[in-house]
Amino acid sequence: MTDAVDLLLTDAEVHTLARPDETAEAVAVRDGRIVRVGDAYELDFLAGVDTRVVDLDGRVLLPGFVDAHTHLEVVGRTLVNADLSAAESRAEALDALRERAAAVDAGDPVLGFGYDESAWGEHDYLTRTALDAVDAAGPVVAVREDLHVVSLDSTALERFGDDLPESSVRREGGEPTGVVVERGAAAVLDALAPDESGTESLLRAAQAYANEQGVTAVHDMVRRSHAPAVYRDLAAADELTLRVRLNYWADHLDALVETGLRTGHGDGLVRVGAIKTFTDGSIGGRTARLSDPYADAPDERGEWTVPPAEFRALLDDAEAAGFQVAAHAIGDEAVDEVVAALGDADDPAGARHRIEHAELASDEAIDRMADLGVVASVQPNFHRWAGESGLYADRLGDRRTGTNRLGALADAGVHLAFGSDCMPLDPLAGVAHAVGAPTESQRLGVTEALRAYTLGGAYAGFDEGRLGTVEPGKRADLVALDESPWESDDIAAVDVSLTVVDGAVVYDGR
Repeated sequence: MTDAVDLLLTDAEVHTLARPDETAEAVAVRDGRIVRVGDAYELDFLAGVDTRVVDLDGRVLLPGFVDAHTHLEVVGRTLVNADLSAAESRAEALDALRERAAAVDAGDPVLGFGYDESAWGEHDYLTRTALDAVDAAGPVVAVREDLHVVSLDSTALERFGDDLPESSVRREGGEPTGVVVERGAAAVLDALAPDESGTESLLRAAQAYANEQGVTAVHDMVRRSHAPAVYRDLAAADELTLRVRLNYWADHLDALVETGLRTGHGDGLVRVGAIKTFTDGSIGGRTARLSDPYADAPDERGEWTVPPAEFRALLDDAEAAGFQVAAHAIGDEAVDEVVAALGDADDPAGARHRIEHAELASDEAIDRMADLGVVASVQPNFHRWAGESGLYADRLGDRRTGTNRLGALADAGVHLAFGSDCMPLDPLAGVAHAVGAPTESQRLGVTEALRAYTLGGAYAGFDEGRLGTVEPGKRADLVALDESPWESDDIAAVDVSLTVVDGAVVYDGR
């Protein structure tokens, strides 16, 4: 006699997203694992007295979304502080900061996250002069959406200025503008980092938001943060509602080696991931390393945040210690350098080394990535800047059509893993951008875009054996949608109605 299941999801349009994608009507779950996928009538017999039966009323059921590149603490900071991502003008951003200033104790920092000046039809970042108009008692700090640029008011410059690398401080007429980039931006964020209790509050808010978006697993990029300890404490208390793969910054490598950790260590919901490193910066900050100058700054080609020789040394050390490497590379020159280094690695396919973003990868780089078996950890939502007018047209000119060529990567056979970089954390928005990208080489079909946000992310985390498809034996990480993304005219507007992690319903918005 077959034991009753714990959870039965029925009357659904189930898409396994396996190859080939198959459909079914119901999914049965026992002990956090999928045990049957099939006909609703047949699976109804698996329901017992204690079975939770969820009638999805025809909704689409998919594997849970895996965000392969995000910063959950930043998501939490955006939720808790001033959210500048929704500002449609400089004035709205400053108003949001004024509102936040009125809410904090006098003298405390006034923080805002997620501004994007290109969405305002402007070319200039928020400056010291603009932020001084907030008229706060404490320092005012506005973080650009890419995390590579931070804007400071005069009080913040006085507080943090002496600790910032001179090369990171932008100046006009010899005076600081209030804009700092790369290492300077990171130094400001480090200085404002919350304590462990504050980090827990941020991560609780962020995981609830992620579950509402159908996200069941994240690859979180962590540096000098209490987040790893908080995640493990939440898991021990049975209060973690996400799978978390911890991709540690490169300056943690020695400590990780000393504690005997390596990629894949851990169990349950929290595991060790890759060693994360930069090579260059961002297109928005004009710090991505290009082979030709920026269209709107003919004397600039970006910069190395980690020079090629230093990256190669790190790659060697990480490989020797048993770590996957996740290398941020955006500009074509940076991507070329990373691909060349991975070509000299011992076993790039076995290690599943990753290139984060790979925005301006050339045809040659794409073919080499496919040959080497490395993972392209890419962000389809970056296509928001790739239209005929806007940020990438300003920065790159005609080269904008060569950014984020998702279709070209897929056609070449490169392993694709989608993430959000929390810009925003919304998989269906990312799928919509992938499907509606400006050119064919940048575009994917709905099925392949969904796979990149499910099975692709699982593969990037060595998890394809337990996550990423709706099949018997896989862990029960699932998301139900109110509308079919294959039939919707607006995929980004499709609502998530139910999210399941390890067999437990963690969000129910029906």
